[in-house]
Amino acid sequence: MKKIVVLFLSFIIIPLNSFAMSAEKAVVMDINSGRVLYNLNGDDPRLIASITKIMTCLITIMYSDLNKTVVVDEDILKAYGSSVYLEVGEEIKLKDLLYGLMLRSGNDAATAIANTVAGSNENFVFLMNEYAKTIGMKNTNFVNPHGLDSKGVGNISTAYDMALLTKVAMQNKTFREIFGTTNYKAESNLKTYNWVGKNKLFGMYKYTTGGKTGYTDAAKRTLVTTASKDNKNLVIVTLNDPNDFNDHKDLYETYFNKYEAILALDKNNFQVEDTFYKDINFYIKNDYYALITKEEQKNLKIEITLYKYDTVYNDIKIGEAKVMLDDFVLHKESIYAKKEEKKKSEKEKTSFWSKIIGWFKSW
Repeated sequence: MKKIVVLFLSFIIIPLNSFAMSAEKAVVMDINSGRVLYNLNGDDPRLIASITKIMTCLITIMYSDLNKTVVVDEDILKAYGSSVYLEVGEEIKLKDLLYGLMLRSGNDAATAIANTVAGSNENFVFLMNEYAKTIGMKNTNFVNPHGLDSKGVGNISTAYDMALLTKVAMQNKTFREIFGTTNYKAESNLKTYNWVGKNKLFGMYKYTTGGKTGYTDAAKRTLVTTASKDNKNLVIVTLNDPNDFNDHKDLYETYFNKYEAILALDKNNFQVEDTFYKDINFYIKNDYYALITKEEQKNLKIEITLYKYDTVYNDIKIGEAKVMLDDFVLHKESIYAKKEEKKKSEKEKTSFWSKIIGWFKSW
C-alpha cells in the first residue's frame, strides 16, 4: 500500500535572450534532470570524431584500475591524427593516459588504453556499445575508441545521445576531475609530459566546468562542454559547428538567464504530512534544484510516495519524492525513516533507580 502526496510550487523566472546558431545539430541539457532545454536536430545521427573519447574515458574508469602501469605496444603505430607521442615499450600509468586522451585528444593514448582495459580495441568497442545501450543512447554506434573515420565510416551518434552520455559521466567524481582539468603533468619511464587542454571555452567563459573537442574532415567540428552557475548545471553538444566555442558561450548565457534554479527539495527542511506512522521522522540525503521558467511554474509539483511497513527501523528507505514538471520526472529522491527517541517519564526514571537501590540492598 502506498500513500501519495502532491505539492505544487510557484516561482518567478527571468526572460530569454536570442542568438544565431552556426551548428548543424545541437542540444542543451540540464545535467541534474536530463531534460532537454534546446534541441536543433538533436536526434539526427552523424559522425562525432573525438568527442567519442568521453565514452572511452568513462569505460576505462568503470572497468579498470587507474593506477595500473601500461606498457605501450605496437598498436599505437596504427593511430594517426592528434597524438601525445607515445613510444613502443614506454611505461606510463593508465590514469595519466586518460589525461592525455582528454586534454590532447591522443589517438595513440586511446589505442593503448583500449588494449590495456579490454585486451583489444575490438573488445573495448564492445564495452562501449553495450554501455551506450544500457544508458539509453538509441542512435549511437562505436567502431573505435578514438573517433577517427575513414571513407565515411566511423563512430556515429547524435547531439542528444552525447549529452545523455555526458550527463551520466558527470555523476562520476574521477571523470569530473579529468573532464574539468586544463593542464596536467605526467611522467613515464622515458619522458615527462606537460599537457594543455584544447577546450578554449575555459578561457572564454568563467562558468565552464569541462569539455571535449573533436574534428575530422568528414565530421567537421564537434564539441561537448559543461558549465555550472548558481546551482544550474548544463551540458551542451554541437555537431558540425564552425563557430562552436562562441555558440556554446551564447547558449550558456541564454539558458542560464532563461531558467531559475529552485530549491525544490531541501534536505535540511524536509517534512511529510502523514498519519500512518507514529514517532517517525522522514529525511532525504540531498538537496535538489529544479530548472523552470515563468511559464512552467504552475506545473511544477512534488509527489511523495510512502511505503507502508509494519516494522520500521532507523535509516530504512521508506518512500520516494518525485519532482515533476507536468508528467516529466525531473528528479527522484529516496526518503528515509528516523525513529524518534522517547524521553523517559519521571515515573520511569524513579522506577529504574529503585531497582538499582534494591539490587544493592539485597547484597
